[in-house]
Amino acid sequence: MEYFQNEGIDTSHVTRAKNGECIGLTFTEILSKEQSSILMYRDNVADFCLAPEDIDEAYIASAKAIVISGTALAKSPSREACLKAMMLAQKNNVRIIFDIDYRAYTWQSKDEIAVYYSLVARGADIIMGSREEFDLMEGIVGVKGSDPESARYWQSFGATICVIKHGKDGSTAYTNDGNYYSIKPFPAVVLKGFGGGDGYGSAFLYSLLQGKEMIECLEFGSASASMLISAHSCSDAMPTAEAVAAFIKKSKEEYGEMVARA
Repeated sequence: MEYFQNEGIDTSHVTRAKNGECIGLTFTEILSKEQSSILMYRDNVADFCLAPEDIDEAYIASAKAIVISGTALAKSPSREACLKAMMLAQKNNVRIIFDIDYRAYTWQSKDEIAVYYSLVARGADIIMGSREEFDLMEGIVGVKGSDPESARYWQSFGATICVIKHGKDGSTAYTNDGNYYSIKPFPAVVLKGFGGGDGYGSAFLYSLLQGKEMIECLEFGSASASMLISAHSCSDAMPTAEAVAAFIKKSKEEYGEMVARA
């Protein structure tokens, strides 16, 4: 709690575990630039115990947007809590962001994945995920033949932005006006293969909420991801907006204005 508060994160609605639930434990290993691994221990974790009665409408209504993580949909009662939060967000005209965030070890079957991912995606304003994650989400309705086809399908339900990521090959944001914007990773000294996704998502959404142009949002996300995979830690290495802006400026001075723009 103290860590969150020191980072300026509101903890007023954090629900404390009451029945011996645990905090997830993560082990990471960095052997070389090419080899890194991550092991998560999530038996009886507290976040899966978030219940519908923990969701407060007034708090949801006060937000600019809510983020639903696909991981939270893997177990009850947290999946029902997420669906309630979505319903309240829609009721109060709060944007819904769906970060698919697939974690194989939390799910029982591919059908289960497709059902719950699709439920949330159909009500989301912004959907973010890798090509693999979109394929899993489309497992029942039929995997689409291309990224643009996937974007059009989910936008037919009301999504305004679909961001589809391809790792080191970059990512593309498809908007519901028929446009698309692509970005490549910034040059980086890679230390590990994890952490980049959180850096990308947080910086992209920060820029979006700041009203920046779409290509600038993607650029901010890509820069943050490159900074994260170049650091040993994750949360502690999450860069500030000022640090990301400085990184972009330095990269453009060194590699050219179009260093990451596809």
